[in-house]
Amino acid sequence: MEIHGTVETIPYLCKRCYSCIRECPAIAIRVENGQAVVMQERCISCGHCVTVCSQNAKRINSDVDFVVNEIIPTGNAVALIAPSFPASFTHDYLKVPSALRKAGFKMVCEVAFGSDLVSPLYKHEIESNGKQTIISSACPAIYNYIEKYFENLVPKLAKIVSPMIAMGRYIKETYGQDTKVVFIGPCIAKKSEYCDEHVAGAVDAVLTFAELKDILSKTGISLTDLTETNFDPPLALTGKAFPLAGGLIKTADIPGDILEKEIIVVEGREKVEEILNEIQANKINAKFIDILFCEGCIQGPAVDSDMNYYSRREKVINYINDKIKATDKQVWKSNIYNSRHLDLGRDFTYRDMRVEMPEEEVIKEILAGTNKHTKQDELNCRACGYKTCREYAIAIAKGLAENDMCLPYLIEKLETAYKDLSETQEQLQSAEKLASIGQLAAGVAHEINNPLGTILLYTSLLKKELSVKLNNPQSIEDLDLIAEETNRCKNIVSNLLNFARQGKLKLADVDIYDMVNSIIKTVRIKPEFKGISISIESLLDDSVLKGDSDQLKQVFLNIINNACEALEDREVKKVNISLSRGDSFITITVTDSGCGIPKDNMNKLFTPFFTTKKMGKGTGLGLPIVYGIIKMHKGDIRVLSEIGTGTTITIKLPVNLQ
Repeated sequence: MEIHGTVETIPYLCKRCYSCIRECPAIAIRVENGQAVVMQERCISCGHCVTVCSQNAKRINSDVDFVVNEIIPTGNAVALIAPSFPASFTHDYLKVPSALRKAGFKMVCEVAFGSDLVSPLYKHEIESNGKQTIISSACPAIYNYIEKYFENLVPKLAKIVSPMIAMGRYIKETYGQDTKVVFIGPCIAKKSEYCDEHVAGAVDAVLTFAELKDILSKTGISLTDLTETNFDPPLALTGKAFPLAGGLIKTADIPGDILEKEIIVVEGREKVEEILNEIQANKINAKFIDILFCEGCIQGPAVDSDMNYYSRREKVINYINDKIKATDKQVWKSNIYNSRHLDLGRDFTYRDMRVEMPEEEVIKEILAGTNKHTKQDELNCRACGYKTCREYAIAIAKGLAENDMCLPYLIEKLETAYKDLSETQEQLQSAEKLASIGQLAAGVAHEINNPLGTILLYTSLLKKELSVKLNNPQSIEDLDLIAEETNRCKNIVSNLLNFARQGKLKLADVDIYDMVNSIIKTVRIKPEFKGISISIESLLDDSVLKGDSDQLKQVFLNIINNACEALEDREVKKVNISLSRGDSFITITVTDSGCGIPKDNMNKLFTPFFTTKKMGKGTGLGLPIVYGIIKMHKGDIRVLSEIGTGTTITIKLPVNLQ
């Protein structure tokens, strides 16, 4: 895959942890289809996304092939080593110059001499620039950040090149413009700096310490097999301290009274964001602010060392103390003097990448979309990578984030989806069970109907004959009982056929409110339901839907009768019916204050022949028939019940049944 910027994401390795978003000060990472994509135009090349990615899903633009195959073979290549190299090559760092020469470099020089070159310019700027605040420009991640997101601070950047560019210009000026210069250091942002139009040509390629180790490994060069050698001149002096926090101040030999009152040293991403915001808000009046994006260059994202900050710092300080003592200061001064005409200036570009703040209503709408309707709903858990839920919503509005990055919202969605799936599975199992029972019931019903008819016929004939020939009231009563029980069997068979039928619906306009209201009037006059309060509330402007009037009437008659029967032994006898509408459905809710349904019975409600009614009062086919009719109408039925409180049955029916 071709890389078009300093850093990019390897999609198949990205695991949606959003750590890179959390660490990116420029919000230069957009999530697309769950993948964290680096937006090159917004990226400041700080490299923090690389250091926090546990899946190694960030790839750095590499000059390794270019250096190995094109630069070194020229025989005119010079390696510039950043002064933080002892923090990376921890054991045999004094053998690094030997290794680079063996790899094919003609010369190996210290970038620290470039630090010595630019430091006096900073001192001059501080002493001659009045009260205006000056910001150091040695760190490319810092000036990239300012150019893109703090446009008002661009004039405050010191128009001085970094030590890398200073040393590159020195080498080209001294040894010829055709000399190939390769910088090797801990900084990923240097890969963007050497391509900057304002300093282009000073350096031909940039390698990280990790990439240098890779080259040495592939070419079979082992530091342990080499001897210690010094760098090629010009040798550096205090410039070796540049990778440490405050190193620029030390190298520039800025007076202590100024240091105490008017100079600020800042290091680390969070402090950088804070200080730049403070300067932009005119809350900082210091004369000079030395800023490093990392906690010193020894903490650069490409140092490639397992040592902690303090061990790295000690390693570099030991190296500095050893080498400064061995450096000939007169030769050093002569080299600095001979470089007095070298151009060490540069300009900066306004590249504003700020996106206009979305309107408040848009932010609120996005927050509501992830179930955050009040401030209390905003957890600010940072799982999405943003500090607050509000920042996350703003990022979505700016097109930098996706809705599915909010972990609590996703968990809620998952729980809801799991619940819906469980309910659907239960309904499917019930439907399959009912279908198989229905087929059995249809066959049984047809087979039983004929003998029942015969029994009724001969019972009637016997009754007629006995009433004529015999005066035996007991026999007549017995025959009436036979006929009554036979008719009861025929009703059961009829219900079985209704349950099992797969017939078509006779669709017509049905006024649900009028239908339910008429059923209530019928139920109220039944003696067994005396004393029951039945109320109906309609929130419908239009209560008409498409359906089979006879079958829907059977549904609501069954449901309301069941609700009333559940109140038989209750002191409070109430049935409340409500009708409402949402989108394309009408919802009918029937709530009673009855005894409630035991939890163990909830899954059996729509099972044929299951009933808790007294003997002779129910067949257990009412609710299964109701279920079948509602499903034929492409509707839905849900039951909620609590023992001792009552039961609520909710039915949803489509307005326009297709």
